[in-house]
Amino acid sequence: MQAQTAKQEALDAIQRLPDSTDMEEIMYRLYVLENIRRGQQDANAGKTTPAEQVLRDIQSW
Repeated sequence: MQAQTAKQEALDAIQRLPDSTDMEEIMYRLYVLENIRRGQQDANAGKTTPAEQVLRDIQSW
């Protein structure tokens, strides 16, 4: 199975939206998908913070 290009992922995401979707919603969906992709890359590279540390950080606010 070959990895999809960013362009193909964007086209697939747009095609799944209803025809009545406006440009603002399309842009938002692409923004969210890009941030998910970046998060997955960071996780695969081990660039994550343990949940326990996040909870400690939040409690210190």
